[in-house]
Amino acid sequence: MSDTQSPTRALPDDGDWPNPLYSWYVVAVLMLAYTNSFIDRQILSLLIEPIRADLAISDTQVSLLAGIAFTLFYTILGVPIARLADQKNRKAIIATGIVVWSAMTAACGLSRNFWQLFMARIGVGVGEATLSPAAFSIIADYFPKHQLARAFSVYSMGVYFGAGLAMVIGGIVIRMVVEAGTTTVPLLGQIKPWQITFFYVGLLGLP
Repeated sequence: MSDTQSPTRALPDDGDWPNPLYSWYVVAVLMLAYTNSFIDRQILSLLIEPIRADLAISDTQVSLLAGIAFTLFYTILGVPIARLADQKNRKAIIATGIVVWSAMTAACGLSRNFWQLFMARIGVGVGEATLSPAAFSIIADYFPKHQLARAFSVYSMGVYFGAGLAMVIGGIVIRMVVEAGTTTVPLLGQIKPWQITFFYVGLLGLP
C-alpha cells in the first residue's frame, strides 16, 4: 500500500487490508514514537530545580518553558501539518519530526540562558506536532472501520507509557549524570548534569 494518500480510498471494510500482524506492528512502532515524544516533552519537569539554579530563571519563566513555549506551536502547527499529511509522504513527515524534536531536546542542554531554552522548547513542540496527524492517517489505511477505535486506543497508550517512562528513564539518567558530575567538553566548556540529561534523552529518539 502506497504511503502517499490518494484522493479516495477504495478499500471497503471487507476488502484487501494488509496483514493484521503487520498492521499491529505499524501501530506498535507509532506508539513507541509517541512514547518517546512524551519522554522528551516531560523530562523538563524533572530538571526544573537545577535549571532554575544555573540559569537564574523566575517562576514565571519556568511556567513559560513548561507551558506556552511547547504548547503554542504544538497546537497551531498541528492543523497545517495534518493537511500536509493528507498530501505528502507521511512516513517522511514523522521521521523528520522525530529528528527535529530529538535534536531540539538535545539543544535544550546547550542552553545558557532562558531565551535559548525557550526557543529549544518551541522546537520540541514543532517537531512533535508532526506525529499524531500523520500517525492517525497511516493507521486509518491499515484497519477497517470497525477496528479503528481499538487501533487508535493502542496508539494513544503512548501518552501514558511516555509519562511514566519519563520519570523512570529520567530518574536513571539524572542519577548517572549527577554521579559523574560536571563535564568539560571541547568548544562547549563546562556541561552540567542537567544538560547532559537532555543530550541523552534527545539521542534516545534517533534509533
